Amino acid sequence: MIDIDDVHLHFGGIRAVDGASFSIAEGSITGLIGPNGAGKTTLFNVIAGHYRPTSGHVRLDGEEVTGLTPHELFGRGLLRTFQIAHEFSSLTVRENLMMVPSGQSGENLIDTWLRPSKVRAEEEEIRAKADEVIEFLEIPQVADELAGNLSGGQKKLLELGRTMMVDAKIVFLDEVGAGVNRTLLGTITDAIRRLQQERGYTFCVIEHDMDMIKKLCDPVIVMAEGKVLCKGTAEEVMSNEQVIEAYLGTGLKNRQKTEAAS
Repeated sequence: MIDIDDVHLHFGGIRAVDGASFSIAEGSITGLIGPNGAGKTTLFNVIAGHYRPTSGHVRLDGEEVTGLTPHELFGRGLLRTFQIAHEFSSLTVRENLMMVPSGQSGENLIDTWLRPSKVRAEEEEIRAKADEVIEFLEIPQVADELAGNLSGGQKKLLELGRTMMVDAKIVFLDEVGAGVNRTLLGTITDAIRRLQQERGYTFCVIEHDMDMIKKLCDPVIVMAEGKVLCKGTAEEVMSNEQVIEAYLGTGLKNRQKTEAAS
């Protein structure tokens, strides 16, 4: 689905991404982990078109998409969420979902004047889609609530729901579990898994919650200092000596040895 080929992004003398290469298979939930400053979110921003790489290539379904803008990539089915949810706080949950599809007839002033029936029919179709998403995510109780009044976890669910309003090929989730209580985190995890299993979604997930990574992701890619350190199952990367040193820390390594001895 996605090929990242020797991507570099430099800010002056800072090598935020320093030769990252990996592939994401269609229909997979790929985890991307690493310490703060490893370059994970920066790489997401390159893939999603927010930054143009200094060098390297990004390919979607074998087609070069390096340097395309976010809205161009959106049109090709590549979507991303953010660490901090970007909801329209003064609109309801349903209205936030209905805002997503592009090219709506109601955005055209001539259509609103001369083809009101077309606008109404399209709006009803989009509303029905939004209600389907709300039911899928099991949040009907907040459908008419202003998005600005939602909890952090509910906003993350809304972000996930917005990706369901279009024909997404691949969704990049940036710390979808950050600041979310355990109950809602379980709901989000279940929704991601159901989207993969029932609707064939492909995901790439940045996450620091290793329990969530273990439950969801295979494979798991580890980044450190802008490079890919290793790739494998969650169990393999968590037992990798380089990962323990670079990401999980020597403290955990020593604790694991102590636990094994006891």
